[in-house]
Amino acid sequence: MIRSNCARAAAFFAATTAALAMALQATPARAESGWSLLNMTQGVTEMSRRIYDLHMLIFWVCVAIAVVVFAAMIWSIVVYRKSKGAVADTTMVHNTRVEILWTAVPVIILIAMAVPAARTLVEIEDTTKTELTIKVTGFQWGWNYEYLDKGVTFFSRLDRKSDAARELGSGVDPNTVDHYLLNVDNPLVVPVGTKVRLLVTGADVIHSWWVPAFGVKKDGIPGFVNEAWFNIDADKTGLYRGQCAELCGRDHGFMPIVVDARSKEDFAAWLKEKAEQQKQAAAPVGTTPTASAPADAAKPNAG
Repeated sequence: MIRSNCARAAAFFAATTAALAMALQATPARAESGWSLLNMTQGVTEMSRRIYDLHMLIFWVCVAIAVVVFAAMIWSIVVYRKSKGAVADTTMVHNTRVEILWTAVPVIILIAMAVPAARTLVEIEDTTKTELTIKVTGFQWGWNYEYLDKGVTFFSRLDRKSDAARELGSGVDPNTVDHYLLNVDNPLVVPVGTKVRLLVTGADVIHSWWVPAFGVKKDGIPGFVNEAWFNIDADKTGLYRGQCAELCGRDHGFMPIVVDARSKEDFAAWLKEKAEQQKQAAAPVGTTPTASAPADAAKPNAG
């Protein structure tokens, strides 16, 4: 009797898990509520939403497995307890059908979960067809951003107000500082609706560039260059914040990331202005860039 019940329970477990997984894949995303704030955020990029959907699919599959397993355990304990006259079957040493089921079912579940997970991982690593490349270098304790082939590079550190308020005995109330420890002096400026490629490395120790809203978390390792990318939705301009997610030393907690997402037009204007400023700053002392004189101005006056 116990053997047949085990076989039925295993078959029920397989059917229930498979049906629940298929139903969850077809379920539309729900609006965020108070409880959803405890969960992973859906973000402002298509990839961040795919990561969220994968996370929720695996979560509910795990919930289904837990419900079936604990239900079977509780049912067995209640129905086959000694007080009801149940007698242990001491002859049950081997049951081929049950062993095949409890081996095959987990394998099928793992394969079913591996397919969407592998597909998402491949898309995360696809840095082709990018429109803008930025080199990100982490250092103790800040970031250096270099817009490759654009002539723009700058450092980004914790803003002065947060830096002053964090000092022991400063007398500054952190509650009076906007975005305390999450603001910088020079944010990373990027355009929306554009596939941005990041080349992430480290100057001294391992850092990690992490912005939850983008679904991007990539380690910056000295001597290595890691790749990441994001494409912010065209209607999602604004500021997005993150932090270094690798314990990189004493001031690790004071190494925020701020990304300023602008429209393509505003970004192009900002990039041009920034490039001109840095070009002028790099000019030799005592010289100023001037426009080339017209050809007629170089000729002597005939009159």
